[in-house]
Amino acid sequence: MEGRQLPRILAVITLCLALAISGGCASSNGGSGLNKAEIGGLSGAGIGALLGQAIGRNTAGTLIGAGVGAGLGYIIGNEMDKKEVQKRNQAVANETWPLAGTAWTVVSVSPSPPKDIKAKSGRFNPDGTLTTTTTYWDGRTLTDSERYRIVGQTLIINQNDYIINATFRLEGDRLYLDTGARNIVLQKM
Repeated sequence: MEGRQLPRILAVITLCLALAISGGCASSNGGSGLNKAEIGGLSGAGIGALLGQAIGRNTAGTLIGAGVGAGLGYIIGNEMDKKEVQKRNQAVANETWPLAGTAWTVVSVSPSPPKDIKAKSGRFNPDGTLTTTTTYWDGRTLTDSERYRIVGQTLIINQNDYIINATFRLEGDRLYLDTGARNIVLQKM
């Protein structure tokens, strides 16, 4: 009886792995849809089941091996996921330093901006987004979100339909930007 159950157990494990992976492949992000912890758990379960069957030569050994393998695979995959997130966060931090987490208000612009703008301020968020608020003389305000990153002494601000490359310089509580078309001085808030 035990000899006939091994092919069935292996077939069920193979089918479960195939369904889990192929179901994840249909995800909208184009990837497997599974994180490394989930893939590790599934892989560990399959490998553990095979090892459990090889060592114990019975259903109990197969199930114990699958359980232990799933647990270890999940733990290893989860640690890999954590390291990947840390790398991604460090890359964003490197591209947003030294402006991340700071807020500024425009002190002067040369040549002058349109006359209907009363004030403009911005916050450089640590996640690589720049939130700008424009206040008009008639009392209206407009808040916008753009992406930014820093490469050397160049501040790159972009949205889907434009990109601004500005050389920048920090001097105390002042930020000086040169876009080529305008020189902008900002004061730290």
